[in-house]
Amino acid sequence: MPNAVDSPETLPASASRPANLAATLRLSIGRTWRRVRAERGTVELPDVQLAILVRLVKDGATTPGAIAEFHGIRPPSATRAVQHLEELGLAVRSEHPTDRRQVLVTVTEAGREEVRETMRRRDAWLARQLAALTPAERELLARATAVLNKIVES
Repeated sequence: MPNAVDSPETLPASASRPANLAATLRLSIGRTWRRVRAERGTVELPDVQLAILVRLVKDGATTPGAIAEFHGIRPPSATRAVQHLEELGLAVRSEHPTDRRQVLVTVTEAGREEVRETMRRRDAWLARQLAALTPAERELLARATAVLNKIVES
């Protein structure tokens, strides 16, 4: 039986219609992201706490209020998340340099390592899945990645 990747003509014409493709692609991207997201470092963290760590690594120190706003959570939830990260030694709170009513949250080296390990495990899992594909399938995914980036950037 021909592989759909090697024989695009085997796909029904309706598969490439924008509405049908949108629904199928959304489901596939969602399932893929959920599976990738399951790969974690050594510390059991809720998704939002890992996301906070990733943002701290990427963007640097910030306030709990900015964390709440960025992640779409309530300020008390952000404060509890930061407290948990601090208890685990993954983040620290310090005095804000210009506003004594606020604190700054900074990632620790242990927090940076947790983010690195999580990303390493996610990349390794995905690389194993890609290695099991045919060269033609990987080429198709490489092309699709460029198209997905075009969609996101428009």
